Amino acid sequence: MTKALICIDFINEIVGDNGKLAQKGYLDFVRRHNTLEKVAALQEEFRREGSPVVHVHLGFKSDYSDHPATSPLLGGARAGGILQLGSESAAIHSAVAPQAEDWILVKKRISAFFETRLDEVLRKLEVSEVTIVGVATDLAVQSAARDAHDRDYAVIVRQEGCAAATDEDHVTALANMSKFARVM
Repeated sequence: MTKALICIDFINEIVGDNGKLAQKGYLDFVRRHNTLEKVAALQEEFRREGSPVVHVHLGFKSDYSDHPATSPLLGGARAGGILQLGSESAAIHSAVAPQAEDWILVKKRISAFFETRLDEVLRKLEVSEVTIVGVATDLAVQSAARDAHDRDYAVIVRQEGCAAATDEDHVTALANMSKFARVM
């Protein structure tokens, strides 16, 4: 069984000191729980084993032509001038930065699988088990875990590597995911 670590949305906008979205509780959560340090340790563990590390993060074109304006979750990005590809906002946080051998994919919606090459990359690498970490536990992580399950991957969610706006959102999402994923 080949396994991979999928790291979702650890970008400056969501977990960085100056991110507008980070101020919604995510920055506080990752600081209180040392989430970035724990994710970095998981990344190193997977790399040492020779298992792939895949980073999937939000990012839109500079003109926002690929932006979902009607989305209640992502619709404000354009007005806020955030999440533009190539900007500091959409950059992966330095504490969990990709290494040369890692895969990096950009997503335009909540799920890491929606209109990305994630499934194609995992199949190419002959991955059958995915370990998912990311932010937000109740949004992007839960969505990716459901999609991975429905694509017949064995799914593990590492709770110490996930973050949400609140502890309640985090715990509730983990409980929901335990119905279709192994939560550790």
